[in-house]
Amino acid sequence: MNLGGTLMLTQKKKRIFGALAIVGTLFAGTGQAAAQAKPLTPVRYEEVIRSIFYLPSYLALTEGYFKQEGLDVSMKTSWGSDKGTAALLSGSADIALIGPETSVYIKNGESPEKVKIFAGLTASDGSMLISRKKIENFDWKMLKGKTVISWRVGSSPDLFLRRILKNEGIDPKEVNQVTTLAAPARRGAFVAGNGDFGTFFEPDVSEMEKAGQAFYVTSIGRAVGDIDYTVFVATDSFIKKNPAVVQAWTNAIYRAQKYAMTGDPKAIAKSVSTFFTGVELDMLASSVVRYRELGMFKTDPLTRPEAIKGLQDLLIEGGLLKESERVKYEDVVETKFAREAMTTIK
Repeated sequence: MNLGGTLMLTQKKKRIFGALAIVGTLFAGTGQAAAQAKPLTPVRYEEVIRSIFYLPSYLALTEGYFKQEGLDVSMKTSWGSDKGTAALLSGSADIALIGPETSVYIKNGESPEKVKIFAGLTASDGSMLISRKKIENFDWKMLKGKTVISWRVGSSPDLFLRRILKNEGIDPKEVNQVTTLAAPARRGAFVAGNGDFGTFFEPDVSEMEKAGQAFYVTSIGRAVGDIDYTVFVATDSFIKKNPAVVQAWTNAIYRAQKYAMTGDPKAIAKSVSTFFTGVELDMLASSVVRYRELGMFKTDPLTRPEAIKGLQDLLIEGGLLKESERVKYEDVVETKFAREAMTTIK
């Protein structure tokens, strides 16, 4: 037996198998890298205002839900549904977070391009009535003859407040509503001494409370009830051309909605803190808890028929829509993306 020849053959086999293993590893690594390097789809997104009220949208960014769905999202704050809608119609934005009333206005308008709601984010008006003085036993009639820092006429917060005034038998003309202030200027105006009352979102409310500049009175949304307050919309043409993007967006938001309702408030506050520079983490955490307790976060992305009916009731009451101008639910809401997300995302 030629022991030397046998050893040489064995060593040769080892070298061959070793080389094959290296080649296999290289190919496997190349395949993994290719999968990881798959380019993300860019999406230009505009939010109506900056508020912890829109928590799931920030979590979808910071927790990586959008990227997991293959989206590279760039975000801009419009500071108004009208501005966000203009960005959509001009083609400078792909998806916007706005009040659902805008879809109704556009459906009845002259624009050949319409927009559809494909996912809902908030369950009702997340703004809160605050007062310059502490009030023990609040009654809405206390607003008569007072100045309230409010929002643009025809906007969602304006409509919700008007509904409350009507329910309480108060003529809106009996309340001096300041509706012309730009969104970023409202808090500064109140702190400077303008207005007896105001309607503000978190974390502004918690911060002003802590600073002794205001006192929480009551929730606007809970006084009115559930009517989808802010929704994600896109133009009909964008949805038709990019159904996979819209589905991916809705999937990511649904994941974020689940986390917003179940995650530790402190961990959540830390996750989204980059969007609220200068706001203390405990203020963000308390804002999350308050909105949860008030039931302001939607637990799924589906905008339902009763929400659109309730919205149009508000518009008609406010003199912004005629009864004959009511639109059909299916003309302003596309449900397939939300339903698909709710079926597949567990």
